[in-house]
Amino acid sequence: MKEKFNIALAQISCRRGDKKANLQKIKEYMKKAKEQNAELVVFPELSLTGYTVRDEIYELAEKIPGQSTSLIEKLAKEIGIYIIFGMPELSEKTEATLYNSAVLIGPEGFIGKYRKMYLPTHSVFEEKRYFRPGYDAGAFETELGKIGLIICYDIFFPEVSRLMRLEGAKLIVCISASPAVRRTYFETLTTARAIENTTFLAYVNLVGVEDGLQFWGGSRLISPNGTLIAKAKYDEEDIIAGEVNYADIRPVETFVPVLRDLRPEIFEQLKTKAENL
Repeated sequence: MKEKFNIALAQISCRRGDKKANLQKIKEYMKKAKEQNAELVVFPELSLTGYTVRDEIYELAEKIPGQSTSLIEKLAKEIGIYIIFGMPELSEKTEATLYNSAVLIGPEGFIGKYRKMYLPTHSVFEEKRYFRPGYDAGAFETELGKIGLIICYDIFFPEVSRLMRLEGAKLIVCISASPAVRRTYFETLTTARAIENTTFLAYVNLVGVEDGLQFWGGSRLISPNGTLIAKAKYDEEDIIAGEVNYADIRPVETFVPVLRDLRPEIFEQLKTKAENL
């Protein structure tokens, strides 16, 4: 496992419903990431298709692994880089059950996928209309260490990031499609999740306008003590790279030993209270 490496945050806009165009842009940004000496590049939520495709999503969704993931596998091997991106996943067992998924691929091929647990269905969001929630933690062993995956609204629920950390993830990656009205929430919550888990957290948000929704970008890499390592521009496409150095975790965890001080019995109480909300 590498102790230190560069991660690129590829904050892109997507062409709604045009997988071919989006794959071409992903390819271009993978190359840009490699030029910045990054060993991992991260793209936003549903970056394969765009976020607001509505009923068209049933035609756009693919199985994982599938055609698009196979193309990206070839690119990852050719360019020599790890990649995380978002796409609508078609269930292997049914013809119309979909998941909002994050995919992790490396030069060695497909590594794993994570299905979004929390699906916002309020205000402008209608994800439960289209997607089934995931149930499993997404923490995956790689040559860059164990990486945990979450998606957008998941970050509002501390227990999801905590679960990834307890699975052994030292880097948590959150891919997102957050509109501008949620900017303050995400800027606050991303820092909180990094601090409370003494972990690196990479947040990569969509940018541009889709169906009247403006996505604000602002992608960022945050250290275990809450320091902002790298930050992308607001409201425009951008790619930035920052360094992850796992050696930085130990002094922070020693000074603020939140993992040591966990009280497992509180989790049982939380479960009981939540069941009777």
